[in-house]
Amino acid sequence: MTKDELKKYNGENGIPVYVAYKGKVYDLSDSGMWVGGDHMGEHTAGADLTDEIEDAPHDDRVLEKFKVVGDLEE
Repeated sequence: MTKDELKKYNGENGIPVYVAYKGKVYDLSDSGMWVGGDHMGEHTAGADLTDEIEDAPHDDRVLEKFKVVGDLEE
């Protein structure tokens, strides 16, 4: 999946919530923390969050419970 394709999965109007992290694309649609594609006013769906997760109050293991739906192309 390209970054432009990823942007389409913004969680708005019933569209799935996808984010990328370290080259993997995750479906976070079932997370109550991503309502409408927004994560606590800090992050938006459809983006590569690789650099942003380092500043989160949780580590990247939180993504392990979500399905990987593809790889992010550079």
